Amino acid sequence: MSGDGLADDSGDRATGRRPAASFERGQDLESKRETKPGDGSGREGEKEPLSASGHEPRDQRKYDSVRENGRGQQSGPGRPVGSRPEEPGSQQEQHDAGGWYPWLVLTVTSLGAFLVVVNAGSLNVALPEISKHFHANAMTSSWILLSFMLVNTVLILVFGQISDIFGRKKLYLGGMALFTLASLASGFAPSAGALIALRILQAAGGAFVVVNTTALITDAFPPARLGTGLGINVLTASAAQLVGPVVGGLLAAHWGWRWVFWFNVPVGVVAVLWGMWILRPAPGRSTRERVDAPGGALLFLALGGLVMAMSEIGELGWRNPSVLVGLVLFAIFTPSFVWRELRAASPLLDLQLLRSRSYVMANAANFLNAFSRTAVVLLFGLFFQFAYGMSAFEAGYRIIPVVIGVLAVSPIAGLLTRRFSTKLLASTGMGISMAGLALLLLTIGPELSYGLTALAMLLVGCGAGLFLTPNTTDIMSSVPSSRRGVANGLRSMLGNMGQVLSTAVALSIAGAGLPEPLKNVLYAGADAALSRQELALIVHGYRWALAVLLLALVLGLLTSLLRSGRRPDASRV
Repeated sequence: MSGDGLADDSGDRATGRRPAASFERGQDLESKRETKPGDGSGREGEKEPLSASGHEPRDQRKYDSVRENGRGQQSGPGRPVGSRPEEPGSQQEQHDAGGWYPWLVLTVTSLGAFLVVVNAGSLNVALPEISKHFHANAMTSSWILLSFMLVNTVLILVFGQISDIFGRKKLYLGGMALFTLASLASGFAPSAGALIALRILQAAGGAFVVVNTTALITDAFPPARLGTGLGINVLTASAAQLVGPVVGGLLAAHWGWRWVFWFNVPVGVVAVLWGMWILRPAPGRSTRERVDAPGGALLFLALGGLVMAMSEIGELGWRNPSVLVGLVLFAIFTPSFVWRELRAASPLLDLQLLRSRSYVMANAANFLNAFSRTAVVLLFGLFFQFAYGMSAFEAGYRIIPVVIGVLAVSPIAGLLTRRFSTKLLASTGMGISMAGLALLLLTIGPELSYGLTALAMLLVGCGAGLFLTPNTTDIMSSVPSSRRGVANGLRSMLGNMGQVLSTAVALSIAGAGLPEPLKNVLYAGADAALSRQELALIVHGYRWALAVLLLALVLGLLTSLLRSGRRPDASRV
């Protein structure tokens, strides 16, 4: 939006903020307006005093204008009758600022999200070099990756509440600074254990970045353009997924694995300085509200147990002690967390959010979409290696159609949210992904046609690109601004959990019933000169895994259709 509705003062027009005194007058006006004649308050007929110029105050004129025009929302500091004036720096005020500010915020958040996602992808490629350097065994090597995923997943919701309470700008920038410093230290790690500890610090900083990225965009963009902003955000993350392995491979091959971490440092410094310059401070909900630390601890134990069990169940089996311990932790602490949240004064998970059908159904669809899509890349990346003897780079090249589909469609989906309901777009996206998964299920075999496989993966990616932006728009626009940190935290946490469970469940199903040597081939993706019969056994497991993923996507489509249909410009802000 333009800045036409801002206050007349030139200083206010330049900053996009109104003075504190004006804000206080707006609050006082509202309380006086809501006092009914004869209510015994002793303030019947009381009016706001005239300003020094002899005219009624500017805020009063704006409130009266709203009453006369019957609008539910207007540009400028004024608010609808009966609603609370927004806090300085809040979403409404940032919308009123209009101009370039939302797009500048998008550059800040895109830079941060790009850095975190690129780091994850680049480390996957550099892991063999790191393992060789430290002479790490398979379990230690896996925890170099798993530690980040585990900590990032379980801290997202906790950090969402912290950001809502204390303000998003300083915690986003603090998280980016922590991520950058941990990256610098990781490059000097003297042992695998030290690297794992530093990866945990990286994950904590990354969680602050991830949980605030979408919330900052939602606060900055007016509802009618929110889909465009979120679409570009999805595009940035998808591009980072594509670039990450390339960056990691080049750095590890030419300069060594330590530069995979040091690469983050200059980019992180630029991201922090740019964010300090661009982002406007926005206060939290209340300095008297406390962080739900007990709830966070219970959630950490519950989700930590589930992630630990699901990440190892495919290779170690259900009866392995570490898997059983993880499942027991999840079974005990999940109901404990729910019990705590029902009684906490400031709950980590605001159960009031669950009263919104759109919010609940969109989050459920988000989880099922992540669950059904993530394993496709992994399964076929491994399949091309053990079935055709391709290198990891060649196999990665073959699965690019999924990423291309997301890259191509996500910005278009953002534009379409201005004309079509989020329900229609998200559900259509899931339907397209269903067609792609069904084609993969029908064509998988010892001798598959890559043309059909590439088309199927492209459909999966296009469907995901069409789903992600409107679904995220629906989630973020269905909650008030003061709760968007927690709301986005739950969205991100469920998406991460869907990815983790997708990988674990798909590999477990694909490897069920295979002899131990074939399981090693499946999990490692190694070229083992498989016989046609052995390859047929693996393909049989793949079909069952793809069928489960397709079933999850069908459930996701049904869930998506149960949400209320609306366009973002009709949402609550």
